[in-house]
Amino acid sequence: MLENALTIADLKEMARRRVPKMFFDYADSGAWTESTYRANEDDFGKILLRQRILVDMTDRNLATELVGEPASMPVAIAPTGLTGMQHADGEILAAQAAEAFGIPFSLSTMSICSIEDVAANTTRPFWFQLYVMRDRVFIENLIARAKAAKCSALVLTLDLQILGQRHKDLRNGLSAPPKFTAKHIWQMATRPQWCLGMLGTKRRTFGNIVGHAQNVGDLSSLSSWTKEQFDPRLSWKDVEWIKEKWGGKLILKGILDPEDARMSLESGADAIIVSNHGGRQLDGARSSISALPGIVDAVGGRVEVHMDGGVRSGQDVLKAVALGAKGAWIGRPFLYGLGAGGRAGVARCLEILRDELDITMALCGRRDIRGIDASILDAPAMAPAAAAPERVAALV
Repeated sequence: MLENALTIADLKEMARRRVPKMFFDYADSGAWTESTYRANEDDFGKILLRQRILVDMTDRNLATELVGEPASMPVAIAPTGLTGMQHADGEILAAQAAEAFGIPFSLSTMSICSIEDVAANTTRPFWFQLYVMRDRVFIENLIARAKAAKCSALVLTLDLQILGQRHKDLRNGLSAPPKFTAKHIWQMATRPQWCLGMLGTKRRTFGNIVGHAQNVGDLSSLSSWTKEQFDPRLSWKDVEWIKEKWGGKLILKGILDPEDARMSLESGADAIIVSNHGGRQLDGARSSISALPGIVDAVGGRVEVHMDGGVRSGQDVLKAVALGAKGAWIGRPFLYGLGAGGRAGVARCLEILRDELDITMALCGRRDIRGIDASILDAPAMAPAAAAPERVAALV
């Protein structure tokens, strides 16, 4: 039962039992040795909090704004591919849960449900994440479709010019819909509830691509198309071109180096996301939370900074905000919730994060998320005074 899930880890184990292995592994994997994937989680644990007592803890507030839009807490749902394979109609259900909770939802280019599917089943404007392909006509059409769906921001992912090698996906022979080999049939047969959901929906392929991209009419043609389409020549000039075509709020995802952060200031972006793609691209790169202070320092308040990667609790959200992030994006946590229980599972994920964030903020002696800074952080041998940013950076 979802109410028995007290942590994101609980939802993860529920999802493991309900989702076919190939799709659970897709969500729960990193590139190569997965060292960066593990570091994303582990490095949060190195950051300690200052407990405060005998302070007024009433009338607490978690509400904030992300790129000018109201959010009930500093959390956004990150774009994730194949979301609709964790649970039938997954993107729609997750978007509905985010809307009910009052936080932003972003839809991946590589989603199962299309832009139009999500727009038809929600009322709050959502964000659309764009991968830049060689086929610029297709990209222009995607941008036009996002505009027509009244998406309120475009999230441009910059760190997938070349696909990182993810061993679990290769060993599982991942595809959407799944292949009908003996191994895949067995994986599905042991997840009957998942199968019933998939039988009840028509959305089983990449809704933003099949039937829209040139010469892609089915899954067999999609595979060869995607291998050819990710553009290794992507440059800052392309970012300028997309900004001009889009004309609205632009969020750049995949910034991990201070030099790239400084270069992003000239792009006209409204926000940047400190991200290593969940440890799914460059294995051996530093964790997102350890990179965050340097990025915040590099941009000097000239652009809104968000982060993703390794967030597994409300405490992690609070630590990210303390280190300068305006918001923390979640990918795997909401996927675990979705796999565990559909829309209700995503809602449970958000409830867990909210409650952990609220209680932790109170125990740190604070009542308003908008006033959180590095002074709530502590470490062994550190003076009890507010932690200086450079010393906080040394922690992670």
